Amino acid sequence: MGELTKLPNIGKILEKQLNDVGINTIEELKIVGSKEAWLKIRKIDESACLNRLYALEGAIRNIKWHDLDESVKKI
Repeated sequence: MGELTKLPNIGKILEKQLNDVGINTIEELKIVGSKEAWLKIRKIDESACLNRLYALEGAIRNIKWHDLDESVKKI
């Protein structure tokens, strides 16, 4: 496992998907942002649901996605 799995919500499968779309570091994920990262993943995996987007946003914020404020989930 690499650097991204150090973040909450990021397991080895999501890390591999991020790597497959060119996101290999925590810094790259923060620069790209959760929405753009999720859209890139959706191009290679149509099953990527909103929970994966929330997982990415939580990872960037260093919190479990369940703890995201509802106002963040609506955006």
